[in-house]
Amino acid sequence: MHRSPSRRAVLASATVAAASATGVVGVTATPAVAHGRDRRLRTIMSKMSVEAKIGQLFVPYFYGTSATTPSQFDQDRNLKELGVRTVAELIAKYHVGGVVYFSGWANNIQDPRQVAELSNGVQRASLALPTPVPSLISVDQEHGANVRIGGGATQLPGAMALGAGRSYSDAWTAARISGTELAALGIHQNFAPVADVNVDPANPVINVRSFGADARDVGRMVAAQVTGYQQVGVVACAKHFPGHGDTGEDSHTGLPVITHSREEWERIDAPPFRAAIAAGVDSVMTAHLQVPALDPSNEPATLSPTILQGVLRDELGFEGVIVTDALNMRGVRTKYGDDRVPVLALKAGADQLLFPPDIAVAYQGVLTAVRSGEISEERLDESVLRILRLKDKAGLLSGSPYVSPKEVDRVVGARGHRIAAARIAERTTTLLVNEGRTLPLRRGRQKLLVVGASPAFPTDATRSTVPELAAAFEALGYRTTHLATGPAPDAAKIDEAVAAARGRDAVVVTTDNVGATSAQRTLVARLLATGVPVIHLAVRNPYDIAHLGGVRASLAAYCWTEVELRAAARVIAGRVEPRGRLPVPVQRADDPAEVLFPTGYGLSYDD
Repeated sequence: MHRSPSRRAVLASATVAAASATGVVGVTATPAVAHGRDRRLRTIMSKMSVEAKIGQLFVPYFYGTSATTPSQFDQDRNLKELGVRTVAELIAKYHVGGVVYFSGWANNIQDPRQVAELSNGVQRASLALPTPVPSLISVDQEHGANVRIGGGATQLPGAMALGAGRSYSDAWTAARISGTELAALGIHQNFAPVADVNVDPANPVINVRSFGADARDVGRMVAAQVTGYQQVGVVACAKHFPGHGDTGEDSHTGLPVITHSREEWERIDAPPFRAAIAAGVDSVMTAHLQVPALDPSNEPATLSPTILQGVLRDELGFEGVIVTDALNMRGVRTKYGDDRVPVLALKAGADQLLFPPDIAVAYQGVLTAVRSGEISEERLDESVLRILRLKDKAGLLSGSPYVSPKEVDRVVGARGHRIAAARIAERTTTLLVNEGRTLPLRRGRQKLLVVGASPAFPTDATRSTVPELAAAFEALGYRTTHLATGPAPDAAKIDEAVAAARGRDAVVVTTDNVGATSAQRTLVARLLATGVPVIHLAVRNPYDIAHLGGVRASLAAYCWTEVELRAAARVIAGRVEPRGRLPVPVQRADDPAEVLFPTGYGLSYDD
């Protein structure tokens, strides 16, 4: 075991990621070129009414798979929450500068062809405005645990998995693949990569969405992904400024406080954002949290001029678009009403106003502030100009904003993309324990039981981890049965799993966010007691192993998507060597001062 200092000392040892260390430096337009571009964009802006300019700031949600003909159910929800029937009507009413797609609850995403047609419909509505300006269509396609576009699109390892792969080239390749497919779908802004440094294992909102706990490595990964996205014409967005990696509270449901000193913030939180800016990132997303060391007033960062203007723009030199995190989140609504939050965000320095909970209230709030002089038209023009620059850089103002169904078929989910994703995933699976050379499994017609927690796929609730992992082993030649026991198995389900293990050559047990009182611990202990070899696979947090004593073989997959499950199965079966290395330290559950597995740890089959 490895002794470590206190958590405070662990924070103090985080390394600085110098922007030059990323190996990627942003390229900016020459003054003459920038001046000519801005003159052209100001001409467009001069034709806009104040109402149209305000609309350019907003990036709302909507329901439905079509811009003009949603289902009755989606139409009713749009009427209830947005006051319009369709997204085309939303654009016409508020002149919005962009929209954001969501799968699941918003029903925006079914398959690639449908998404492309939806994008074309959004653009047709935008070009029908009195001052026709194409929409900047956005999405949260981080990959891994946070995916919006699933079926048909290439699924790639998420941030912490890429951090385990420790390959900046793989991070760059993943972003290029993702960006190429998003562009083919008519999406030109991706709210990725996550630039938060996850130094709190209990972080409920970031966790595996982060590349890791080392500021230097996170900065390099962020810079690589920024470059990969923007080289294929997709706007990248580094988030969540000034850093959300050391909080035990979720800003969706509360207002977290980051207790880092200014010196700690400089060493731990700032480096990935500095690296992103050095790489030329086009947009940065704010965080709804308090950082007293940066702003003693304790305003949420999204509403803090000290943080957005003073730190992000003046100190770090960021000149691009500042995007608020979703304005429906509790973290930014604890102190002010929904009419004031967007006004205060703009006054703080934000440009794009994402996901207002009530578009009518938010829009009217900003309009009132502009008409009263609280927000000057000059300040409004600053944000609109930045947004138009973004649209111009994405190619929306110099050519057709429409996408081709044939290009969708050729690009999205292309065979070469899927092969690259599979190879990248294989380089991320991390072997943590392998006592007595339990792994790799012997080849042949061995009988396996796959059991345990079985979270649904992020993009397809009809598919889940345990049966998909069992299918992956079947494809490798094993005789496999499976039993999903869930995240909190009761005594009857555990007894059923133990009975199913008898007569098997090995058991693969999946875990998902094991805690000190988790029934998953009991399941693993009971399976170990059968004497059948047990292989543990953490399908989300690599920290699970800290709660599972006696396990003789354990691996971390960092997520439960198909590409990561297949990679883990191939590693367990010995088809490929385990090459992943922990991007975070795993500390003892009962004594966090003691590190079980340090950052950079990972076994191979030769060890």
